[in-house]
Amino acid sequence: MRWGVPVVAVAVVGAAVGAGPVIAAVQGDPSLPDRTAAQLLAEVADTARHKAPPAMSGTVVETASLGLPALPLPGGSSSSPMSLLSGSHTLKVWYGGDGRLRLALPGRMSETDVISTGAGEAWLWQSELNTATRYKVPQGAGTSGDKAVPTTLPTALPTATTPADMAAQVLKMADASTAITVENGQHVAGRAAYQLVLTPKDTSSLVKQVKLALDGDNHIPLRVQVYAKGASEPAFEVGFTQVSFSAPAPENFAFTPPAGAKVEEKTLGAEDAPSGDKGTEAGGPGFEKDAKKIRTIGQGWTTVAEVPFSLADLRGPATGNRGDRQGGDPAGAVDSLLKSAKRVSGPFGSGRLIQSKLVSALITDDGRLLVGAVTPEALTEAAGRE
Repeated sequence: MRWGVPVVAVAVVGAAVGAGPVIAAVQGDPSLPDRTAAQLLAEVADTARHKAPPAMSGTVVETASLGLPALPLPGGSSSSPMSLLSGSHTLKVWYGGDGRLRLALPGRMSETDVISTGAGEAWLWQSELNTATRYKVPQGAGTSGDKAVPTTLPTALPTATTPADMAAQVLKMADASTAITVENGQHVAGRAAYQLVLTPKDTSSLVKQVKLALDGDNHIPLRVQVYAKGASEPAFEVGFTQVSFSAPAPENFAFTPPAGAKVEEKTLGAEDAPSGDKGTEAGGPGFEKDAKKIRTIGQGWTTVAEVPFSLADLRGPATGNRGDRQGGDPAGAVDSLLKSAKRVSGPFGSGRLIQSKLVSALITDDGRLLVGAVTPEALTEAAGRE
C-alpha cells in the first residue's frame, strides 16, 4: 500500500517500452507427475499457509513493456519507481530462514540493499546517497524460533517484486471468472516447472492471460507473465533467471557500513519508521493518509482503483532530499504523459484518458485518478459510480 498510489500512477503514466521478454522458458519433458489445476492451487495454498519457505538464493528479472511513451528518467538511481517500471531490471535475493533476508537492487552506478540479519535488526543501504539506516526490531515484534524477525522491512525497493509477491496478487483474482489450465513440459531457471494458465472470462479486462510457473518440487512461484489481449509477448513479467534452493553463506546477511557513510538509527514500528503514519522519504509526508483514501470498484480482473489525484501535485517538487535524484523530472514526465492523453467526457464529468495495451487510466477534472487493467469504456463507467 505504501507504494501503491505512486507506483500505479507511474505504471500508467510512465512505464517504458518495448523491451521484449528476457526470462526464457526452455521447453522439454521434466517428467513431473500429472497435476490438475485444482490440485496445484491447493498445494500452493497449503505451502503458503503451513510450510516455511526453503532457504534459497537467486536472481530475479522484472520486465515491463506496457506500450506507453518513454518519460524523462533519473540517470543512475536504482530504486526510482519510474526507472523500475521501465525496461528490464534485476533483483538479487537471498533467504536463509530465521529472519535472515537480503534483497539487492543494482543500478547502473548504484545499489540499494535491504538486509534483515535475523538478530533483531534490519539495514537499508543506499550507495547513491552513501547512507545506511539501521532499523531496530522491538522485542516481540515477530519471532521465528527464538530470534526476532522484522514484521515489516524498510520500504526501499518500491516496485521490486519477487515471483511469489506477484503470484499472490494474481491468485487473489482467480475466482469463478477465471478459466485455469495446466501446462507441463516447462523449465524455468533450470528447474522443472508446472505452469498454470489463468484466462479472465470478462471481456472488459485487458488481460488475455497470466502464466504462473511453479517449481515442480516445492511449488514455489518461479515466474509470472502477464499478457495483454492481442499481444504475443508479455506486457509484464517477473521471474528467476537463476535459483538455488540451498542455504546461502552467512556473510550475505551481515552488513557493516563502509567508512565515510552516513549512518542513521531508527526503530521499526516507531513514528519515523516505514510503517509510521507520517510517511517516509520514499512515499512523502502524508502518503499513508492518502493511501487510506483508495477506493476499489468492481472485483477480480476488472477491479478499478480510485484515489484523489492532482496533476499539480505530480508536477510539484519532490519532497525530501532524495527527490531530484530518485524522482526524475516530474514536470517533464507529466508533459510527456499528457501528449498521449485523450479528452473524454460522460456521466462522471470530464477528464483525460491514457491507455496502454494492459492498463487504462483516467485523470478526472474533479480530482480523481482511476486505474485498472480494463477497457476505457469500463473505466469511464466505473468513474460514474457513486
